[in-house]
Amino acid sequence: MNERPYLLITASIFGVLAVAHFTRLLLHWPIVLGGWSVPVWISLPGLLVPGALAWWGFRLVRSERST
Repeated sequence: MNERPYLLITASIFGVLAVAHFTRLLLHWPIVLGGWSVPVWISLPGLLVPGALAWWGFRLVRSERST
């Protein structure tokens, strides 16, 4: 079974999430959930965690291609 498509799709989704959080950090986009204003600093872990998962996924795709 080939895991490459799964890894590529999940790494891409995590990459998009990381870019969205990075954009929110740069542009200070407001988010309000149920009347609660979400602080911008929440996007820092939202950038780091999906960014690391995207990096890891793309690294696995590249290593699977070489084997």
